[in-house]
Amino acid sequence: MAVMTTERPQMELAQFREIAITAEREEVVLEFINGRIGVKPVPDGDHGEIIMWLLERCMAQRPDLRLYPEQGLQVASYRNGLAKPDGSLAPRRTFAGQGEWADPAGVLMVVEVTSYDADANRRDRLEKPRAYAETGIPVFLLVDRDEGSVTVHSEPSHGRYESVVTLAYGHVVQLPEPVNVTLETEELKDFSR
Repeated sequence: MAVMTTERPQMELAQFREIAITAEREEVVLEFINGRIGVKPVPDGDHGEIIMWLLERCMAQRPDLRLYPEQGLQVASYRNGLAKPDGSLAPRRTFAGQGEWADPAGVLMVVEVTSYDADANRRDRLEKPRAYAETGIPVFLLVDRDEGSVTVHSEPSHGRYESVVTLAYGHVVQLPEPVNVTLETEELKDFSR
């Protein structure tokens, strides 16, 4: 007698193939957001320059805070999600003593800088804002190199950000409370295609 199973596969074959092909081409970072495995390419030099640019501005205006690159966070409180934002702005020593996947309770802002890959739209513009809002992170900053813009998501409520403001590079961007940092974004034009 054959045993029938009703378990759903972890992923579809097409998803696995996409991951396998990407992993063969380059080193990648895997993330698990909203029940899905995601592939994030290793950042390029311009990506790193944007993170350093932001780190310098945050430290100059808010010396009480630190921008922690690539700190793993437990996200999406009602799902088993794990994400590695490009940056997590939090008070000094917030992650001391925590493991690879830290509690996001002290995080004031998460930062993502888009990569030039096919998955960026779904990952950075759709899934991560929802996961970060569900987690209650006050501000999500998206530096969108494809669009040449900066999007500030704030006021998380009921699994979404109530305020979403997008400005093209070159504008002055005010990051709201509790971050309270001003960004002059003209220089970002140097780090995008």
